[in-house]
Amino acid sequence: MARLTYYGHSAFMLELDGKKILIDPYLSNPMSPVKPEDITDVDLVVLTHGHGDHLGDAITILKRVKHAKAVAIFELANYVGEQIGDPSRAIGGNIGGPMHVDGLKIALTTATHSSPYGAPTGVVIMGEEGRVYHAGDTGVHMDMMLIGEIYKPHIALLPIGGHFTMDPVEAAKAVELLKPKVAIPMHWGTFPVLYGKPEDFKKLVEEKGLGTEVVILKPGESYEFKF
Repeated sequence: MARLTYYGHSAFMLELDGKKILIDPYLSNPMSPVKPEDITDVDLVVLTHGHGDHLGDAITILKRVKHAKAVAIFELANYVGEQIGDPSRAIGGNIGGPMHVDGLKIALTTATHSSPYGAPTGVVIMGEEGRVYHAGDTGVHMDMMLIGEIYKPHIALLPIGGHFTMDPVEAAKAVELLKPKVAIPMHWGTFPVLYGKPEDFKKLVEEKGLGTEVVILKPGESYEFKF
């Protein structure tokens, strides 16, 4: 059984096909129930872009967990490899066909945002137990239709906070484009400027009659799945 555990903001631990994958590990965020020093076992640290609330505590964690690898767009992966003093543990790719990493397929996807290191991305992580799309920070865009068509994610992790990313209205449209079985809101409530509410997102998705289940996770809660 695979599992997603939410750590607040856009940080998740994904346990898939026996691998532990930490996504956008900003664990020093005020909502997180765990701190960077609590992460002692992780296989991959996947980064969508280089902003501090997504790169977060990745370098601290990778310096301590010596077997873990970073996966990110090429420029960000190079930066992380330099910072941890071991470029061999940083796997850089680009937007396009999936990378093959430790038995998983990991595809970097378009995101409409900004980043200090290379282009911002989303990411689809694919294994035998399921396919998970983490949208990173983004506004809604029509490439989401292609992401849904090509990669067919079972679960979509979507930012809903507004101001820097989609709000509930845009995120509900993203669900319509992606057609996942499950949508989980993220990037909400961390700071006052993030006004989007997960309950509003859930209501909007349900009103569209899309058949997608919206699962609202509070920081520290998990969702188990196998598709």
